[in-house]
Amino acid sequence: MELLEICKRAKEASRKLGTLDTNTKNRALLAAAELLVSEKDAILAANEKDLERGRKNHMQKALLDRLMLNEARIAQMAEGLRQVAGLSDPVGEVLSMKTQPNGLRIGKKRVPLGVVGMIYEARPNVTADAFALCFKTGNAVILKGGSDALCSNTALVALLRRALLGEGVPCDAVSLIEDTSRETTAEFMRMNEYVDVLIPRGGAGLIRAVVSQATIPVIETGTGNCHIFVDETADLPMAVRIICNAKTQRIGVCNACESLVVHEKVKDALMPQLARVLWESDVKICADAPCLEAVRSGVAADGGAVSRELLLEATEDDWGTEYLDYRISVKTVGSLDEAISHINRYNTGHSEAIITESYRNAERFLNEVDAACVYVNASTRFSDGFEFGFGAEIGISTQKLHARGPMGLEALTSTKYVIYGDGQVRA
Repeated sequence: MELLEICKRAKEASRKLGTLDTNTKNRALLAAAELLVSEKDAILAANEKDLERGRKNHMQKALLDRLMLNEARIAQMAEGLRQVAGLSDPVGEVLSMKTQPNGLRIGKKRVPLGVVGMIYEARPNVTADAFALCFKTGNAVILKGGSDALCSNTALVALLRRALLGEGVPCDAVSLIEDTSRETTAEFMRMNEYVDVLIPRGGAGLIRAVVSQATIPVIETGTGNCHIFVDETADLPMAVRIICNAKTQRIGVCNACESLVVHEKVKDALMPQLARVLWESDVKICADAPCLEAVRSGVAADGGAVSRELLLEATEDDWGTEYLDYRISVKTVGSLDEAISHINRYNTGHSEAIITESYRNAERFLNEVDAACVYVNASTRFSDGFEFGFGAEIGISTQKLHARGPMGLEALTSTKYVIYGDGQVRA
């Protein structure tokens, strides 16, 4: 189907979706969830085609992990649909109602955005999440995935459209642009006559391209150079556990820890034991001179050996890099002030954490670090719509207008004023 026809159909569908009752939307979501599970073999077969192509093209291990689907991930996608069905429907919610001196009653309520365009990379799970959240909020969604996941996305969208038809709902509530050329992508970003908002989700290059080229309003989901600061009062075994989870639990995601900041008073005790655990997962440590020495001397004191491949000297570029790989930067600081200053300089406004036993330091960190999600004594990996109770997320916004942080249902609505009168005219 041509791009223009896809956009026209989505616009027409959005007018009908905005009037659907909650029960109808929930039935369609549950039907879609069941279909994903029952047709998992077809999804996995399509996904294997994408994976095979990725391996032939020497795709990075972290990107292959993003692309890969298995039974557990399909089950999680289906569970996301079910959870969205179980959430309150924000459409039609009356946020305020006031009576003016002239008798006019002026109210404000939530309404759908209309047509949402999603431009994203090799993440098939985004296909289901974007559909669920947009559909529940009465929006049509047009998906523009990357060529790396074309087979997976085609299979998923076909099933979602089939579920909608089975429930008597317009199947153009979800559409996939199968032409992955740059020309079509550029044309899509200028379809502001039909598309109300664009949401890019992927690497820094993709997001910059959408922000700079689109004539459609953009909700920017940023990259994740996420930091963990180990304070001088930190419980060090807990710090090791949290850092390793944030770094290695899943490498190729935007809420993984990429940068570690360590107070100089705990570097000698922390770094050797942390290095040993990270090296078990083949994580390369790019550290400044104080932390390099702390690792070398600590490991040597225990009779161990330091691999030149896994312990590297950090450069200035390391402080601002989102690796999406088995690599972490380490910076030594002498105070909380220095840690906050470093993080605010190099972070991407995504997720930052402090490991501390000091209530005062925790509160300062929460108040002074400029990011969408700020943690005390917890892994940054929790920056996720599923973990926040949203059922799924459309992305994690690192901007400050309209939405910030994991974006669930409310972030996909706008508002309108409704005014009731009984004959008033303006003098």
